Amino acid sequence: MNVIPCSIKTLKGLYDISGVEVGQHLYWQIGALQIHAQVLITSWVVIAILLGSVIIAVRNPQTIPTGGQNFFEYVLEFIRDLSKAQIGEEYGPWVPFIGTMFLFIFVSNWSGALLPWKIVQLPHGELAAPTNDINTTVALALPTSVAYFYAGLTKKGLGYFRKYIQPTPILLPINILEDFTKPLSLSFRLFGNILADELVVVVLVSLVPSLVPIPVMFLGLFTSGIQALIFATLAAAYIGESMEGHH
Repeated sequence: MNVIPCSIKTLKGLYDISGVEVGQHLYWQIGALQIHAQVLITSWVVIAILLGSVIIAVRNPQTIPTGGQNFFEYVLEFIRDLSKAQIGEEYGPWVPFIGTMFLFIFVSNWSGALLPWKIVQLPHGELAAPTNDINTTVALALPTSVAYFYAGLTKKGLGYFRKYIQPTPILLPINILEDFTKPLSLSFRLFGNILADELVVVVLVSLVPSLVPIPVMFLGLFTSGIQALIFATLAAAYIGESMEGHH
């Protein structure tokens, strides 16, 4: 029944996970602050791709959309439908958050398969998709946790905490730990799948560099898109659950 110590230990474990490394990495030391340079570089490339695409596609908006504007309106409609299905009629304010999560993760995942990161030589390590690093996935999962706590407290006030004793007070420890383990599962699911996909492609390319890796790369693109959809869907579902009550 030591819920608070267990919860603190869970959060500490999530923080410690940010130190997990596979291979060598490049760091920038700015005073006492150590910056993960590889993740920072690739994340800004992904952000530049997203911003550049949107600016080019909608710089001259038309009443009857065509081309890039039509595509981005379709993406917006898809995100709105996803948010409405998981959150309900009060989905509107959460569309930007869910959309940002989905688009950043989607483009990050695909960048690992489509962008020739390895032609850029670094003193240590190599560039790869931002989401194949646990630091990025933890950084995405923690705001999701803050979002569903904020959604529940904004909608219900202190009455939000009644959910922890439903359907019975006996489940109080489990219900509390569930909220603290959600970011952990989100982080590991995304990190593990993207890292595993890139490692499989690298191994196959080194063993059979001709044709075999190509179907695996296409499968990786499909899997990457699914992982972005899963993360965004779960984030929206958590927000909807906190606003509606215990499920």
